[in-house]
Amino acid sequence: MLLHARITDRGGLGSLVESFLPWFGLFVPVLLAGALWRRSASAVVALVLPVTVWLSLFGGLLGDRSGPGGDLTVVSHNVDAGNPDPAGTARDLAASGADVLALEEITPQAAGTYEKELAKAYPYHAVLGTVGLWSRLPLSDTRPVDIETDYGPLAATKPAGAESAETRALRTTVATDRGPLAVYVAHLGSVRVLPRNGFWTQSRDRGAKALAKAVAAEPDRRVVLLGDLNGTLDDRAFAGLTSRLESVQDVAGDGFGFSWPARFPVARIDQILVRGVRPQSAWLLPATGSDHLPVAAAVSW
Repeated sequence: MLLHARITDRGGLGSLVESFLPWFGLFVPVLLAGALWRRSASAVVALVLPVTVWLSLFGGLLGDRSGPGGDLTVVSHNVDAGNPDPAGTARDLAASGADVLALEEITPQAAGTYEKELAKAYPYHAVLGTVGLWSRLPLSDTRPVDIETDYGPLAATKPAGAESAETRALRTTVATDRGPLAVYVAHLGSVRVLPRNGFWTQSRDRGAKALAKAVAAEPDRRVVLLGDLNGTLDDRAFAGLTSRLESVQDVAGDGFGFSWPARFPVARIDQILVRGVRPQSAWLLPATGSDHLPVAAAVSW
């Protein structure tokens, strides 16, 4: 736990360990049981070290760090391409009262349903590829963000100026009463466990670097990033983002805020990251027809 950054990332080992780093705390009671069974006082004393390390890493996430109020409520949800009830999911999300709602993994078949069901609550929206943003406030300057999802042997032959067949990230401006707010919506590449490659993260890692580059070049002072990043923020792949943005869950959440899988969440891979605004509170919304839980936050100026 203490030296996780030194673990090699060959075969994705480092990313795999860091993705589930909080769960290493479960070994402590197991070791304690073994020490008591052996009646070893020295083993019990030795457990002070892993307990101290775990608390130093994650102890601050155990309590409720949320505060009252907030000027703007945002929600992000991977709605799942295989969602059996997109209409019900849309109604549930609209009932959350969010001012800004980001959806990821929108399919062409379900896009019309989300637009229809959310139209009354959100007069402004933008959908590019598989990601979209619905807002109670006006939107402008909406454009795709290249997170380099199309790469490999054939990517070098792509004509200059040609766009990826599948847009998985966008950037838009939300007009608030306190000035413009730059909002990014992203769905990074999936990770896979492959027989020869191990924990394969190349697509996601490439997207994380490209997204961090886009955020670094963002001229607006206030920025909100919403999306399914397919990784936890303990993962070294997100250093470029976490060095520029802060997690609303870490600052103003209650507990770890695990969002995936919805039936038994073990990791928070759905993120809300901000710059130039103050996180007031962060929470999870009830499960929908997706395999992810929606994540929400209130921010203030």
